[in-house]
Amino acid sequence: MPQDAPEPGAVDEGVEETAAIEPAVDEVLLGSVQFARAALVGIAPAGTVGELAGSRAEEDHVLSLFFASKLPGYPDWRWTVTLARVDEESEPTVLEVELLPGETSLVAPDWVPWSERLAEYQLAQELAAATAAEGDDDDEDLDDEDEDLDDDEHDDDEHPEEDDDDDLDEVDLDDVTDLDDHIADDDELAAAAEEIDDDEDSDDEPPSEGR
Repeated sequence: MPQDAPEPGAVDEGVEETAAIEPAVDEVLLGSVQFARAALVGIAPAGTVGELAGSRAEEDHVLSLFFASKLPGYPDWRWTVTLARVDEESEPTVLEVELLPGETSLVAPDWVPWSERLAEYQLAQELAAATAAEGDDDDEDLDDEDEDLDDDEHDDDEHPEEDDDDDLDEVDLDDVTDLDDHIADDDELAAAAEEIDDDEDSDDEPPSEGR
């Protein structure tokens, strides 16, 4: 019978993952502290090399020794001497001597090529120009709105009678009708009062004597 295909990511039995092999520490190089100090005499000012601050195996038979720096203005920097041997029987030799920053050292920013800096500058200029153009458009819109308002006010000043007509048009017709009703009621009351006065006058006249 055919065998099932292994699932993706499955590891065959017996296959072990191999961890990264760390380089072996050369004990002869590790003990060559005085030899490394002597290498620093040619480049380090007198009194600026401190105590041994650590080591790191770079490769087999290659080792870096770190010394504290006493240079003013260089906190956490370290004098570094990289030593090497060809084989177990050979003597140590100096590969590099340098002053390197530590984790908290103050260092200059990474160098950026001129072409990249120019591209960033041009992009910033384009963005600034676009922002300024948007601001100009907004100002023009506001100016147009102000001009429209000024035109409306000017038209009102030139034709005030139109505004009066509009005010008259807005008068409620019901109010006019109510006013007419009140006037009619007043007329009726006045007529009734006159009739009452006439009746009273006729009652006050003495009866005429017959001849």
